[in-house]
Amino acid sequence: MLIQWFPGHMAKTKRLIEEHLKSVDVAAELLDARIPFSGANPMVEELIGTKARIVILNKADLADPVMTKKWEEYFRKKGASVVSISCKDGKDRKKLLRIIREAALPVLTKWKSRGFKARSARVMILGIPNVGKSTLINFIAGAAMTRTANTPGHTRGKQWVKLSDGLDLLDTPGVLWPKFEDQEAALRLAATGAIAGDVFDAHSVVISLLDALKKMAPQVLMEKYKLKELSDEVEILLEEIGRRRGCLLPGGVVDFERTETLVLHDFRQGKLGRVTLDKVPEEKE
Repeated sequence: MLIQWFPGHMAKTKRLIEEHLKSVDVAAELLDARIPFSGANPMVEELIGTKARIVILNKADLADPVMTKKWEEYFRKKGASVVSISCKDGKDRKKLLRIIREAALPVLTKWKSRGFKARSARVMILGIPNVGKSTLINFIAGAAMTRTANTPGHTRGKQWVKLSDGLDLLDTPGVLWPKFEDQEAALRLAATGAIAGDVFDAHSVVISLLDALKKMAPQVLMEKYKLKELSDEVEILLEEIGRRRGCLLPGGVVDFERTETLVLHDFRQGKLGRVTLDKVPEEKE
C-alpha cells in the first residue's frame, strides 16, 4: 500500500503561510508527541527560515515521558524553543504562554527601540491535520479570547484569534507534504488519525501499529486484551484480539474490520499505554 495524500487546499495553505509569515513574530509548529519525526512537515522548517520557532509537543499525556524528554533535547539542539503539553492540563497553559513570549521578545524589543507603538506578539500556529491546532488555540485563549473571525479579503482558512493578554494567534489549516517518501512515517500518521480514513488501508496500518506495540508495550497489550501471550505473527495477534473482544461474524469468524477499528480507537485514546512511536534520529537503527 502506498499512501499519498495532498488535497488541493493544502497547496493553498502553503501559499497562505508564505504570504503571511512576514507579519508574525513567532512560528509555532505543533507536533504530536507520539510521532515528532513522522508528523514533522519538512516543508515547515524550510518556510520558517530564520523566523523565531517554537516546537510544541502536544498530546504529551499520551506519549512516553522519557522519550518526550529526549525529543525536547533534540529540538533544542536544532535551535528551537520547545515545550511539551497536554491541552487537558491547565498548568501547561502558563508554561506555553511563557515560551511564546520569550520567543517573541527580541522582535518586540527591536520594534519598540525604533519608536513604534507597543503591540501584541503575533504567533502563527502550524501543523498537520488533526494534531490539535484548534484545541490548542481554544486552550490558550480560554476566557481571555476577545475575537475569533475569518479575516476578510484573504484565503479562506486564515483566522486571527486576538487575546486580551497580549497575544495574536494566526491559525492555518493542516498542511502535509505532497509525497510520503517514508511509508513507515505515513503509516504512523494514519495510526494517530492525521490522515483521513478513506485514503489508507486500515489493515496495513493496524498491522504496523501492533508490530510496534509488541516491542514497546507488550504487557499493556496482554493486559488490555486479556492475552496469555503475544504471537510472533502479527496477523495471528490481530485475530486473537478480535476473538478476545468478541469481534465475530456468524460462524465464529473474526471480523477483522471491526477489530482494526477497535485497536485504532484504543491507541488514539491512550488505552494502550503512553507510547512514542518515533525514536530520535540518533537512536534509529
